Amino acid sequence: MHRATKIVATIGPASSTPDVLLKMIHAGLDVVRLNFSHGTADDHRQRAENVRACARQAGREVAIMADLQGPKIRVGKFENGKTLLEPGQPFILDAECELGNDERVGLDYKDLPRDLKPGDVLLLNDGLIVLDVSRVIGTEIHTVVKVGGELSNNKGINRQGGGLTAPALTAKDMEDIRTAMSIGVDFVAVSFPKNATDMEMARQLANIAGAPYGIKPKMIAKIERAEAIPALQEILDSSDGIMVARGDLAVEVGNAAVPALQKRMIRMARESNKLVITATQMMESMIHAPVPTRAEVSDVANAVLDGTDAVMLSAESAAGKYPVQTIETMAAICLEAEKSEQSELDKDFLDRTFTRIDQSIAMGALFTAYHLGAKAIVALTESGSTALWMSRHWTHVPIFALTPREGSERAMSLYRNVTPLHLDTSSDRDTALQQAIEVVVSKGYASRGDMVVLTVGEPMGQPGGTNTLKIVRVGDVL
Repeated sequence: MHRATKIVATIGPASSTPDVLLKMIHAGLDVVRLNFSHGTADDHRQRAENVRACARQAGREVAIMADLQGPKIRVGKFENGKTLLEPGQPFILDAECELGNDERVGLDYKDLPRDLKPGDVLLLNDGLIVLDVSRVIGTEIHTVVKVGGELSNNKGINRQGGGLTAPALTAKDMEDIRTAMSIGVDFVAVSFPKNATDMEMARQLANIAGAPYGIKPKMIAKIERAEAIPALQEILDSSDGIMVARGDLAVEVGNAAVPALQKRMIRMARESNKLVITATQMMESMIHAPVPTRAEVSDVANAVLDGTDAVMLSAESAAGKYPVQTIETMAAICLEAEKSEQSELDKDFLDRTFTRIDQSIAMGALFTAYHLGAKAIVALTESGSTALWMSRHWTHVPIFALTPREGSERAMSLYRNVTPLHLDTSSDRDTALQQAIEVVVSKGYASRGDMVVLTVGEPMGQPGGTNTLKIVRVGDVL
């Protein structure tokens, strides 16, 4: 069956070999995530080469996303590797401390003392440890342990409610962008952006670094800071999409606030014609178990019903015992959820105006296919814009986007309900349309007698030039 929701999976030690990667692609993997928080440039380059080789073997394109580490604020190292914090105990975070002990620990972000004041609450190790700030003296942050536990080397620090001034792009991120462009990634995910400026800077760096390779990657903003929430629309406007990064976001705004924020972010992204990925702990138990919990099944299904473009796996596929089974299970959940999803196409079009010809054609194709009961929508596209606009509305009619551009084909692998296919288009419109139908039929997506809605631009080969809608039955002469 045609699956609309896409699957992003992080690759790591459990999933980097060609044998496992090929099985993951056959299981339903659409986009590979390279986590630049771990591994060397050579590690990422080798993994990207393996992905490209396996995708060719599987006969389809798989996109690659570089996920930047960003300014992850962490404690330093302990002389014994860890300490045990007890409630009520005083504990010092000291920017000048070399090796930590039971009384204090160092910081990798030296400016943290300047961001804090008495009364602030610090959340360490994904919120498992809570410290109340009592005073700040020079480079020392004096705290009292509110919720204790084991604190080990390099655990993360968040301030409850956000407000830390660390820049979104570190020196490491800038170097990683250069590496990602040399690899030829299709998406760059930017960690901890606070506003549009952070995303604009990241895009400029990526475009400059990608110029020698002819690459302009799509930019994904990871929403994980409290400050990003009021700036969400401006971040969306300056990005190609967002990631609902529920880990750090939950630590800053509180677990209870995240489900409603997730729904709001997905809705805003779709209304803004942007992509949206839902991430973090979606199938967490499958790191160790061959089946998910029922709560995880509901979590994935609800993200699908919210309208997310993609659901993402992190440690489940990077370091888990069952990377292939996890993708198979996630794909099955997505399919089942999509069956029950209600189309509200007519409602979506009320009071909506279209100022561009290509966007009007895209919406007309959706409306026509939905009401005529067409088997498929086939869009001949250069840039992928027509397919993106169509994918913002749910109709149960699968969209097949055919393009001669490899980069567009990979970018569209993240668009909901869009199956990208390669087509070396002819300059003659009717020949190209006939070739497009033959490709869709040869892959088993339509058969003789099926009604298909086609969109194309004349003259051929111009991005943004879609201006024609045609309705045909497979087998008829065009």
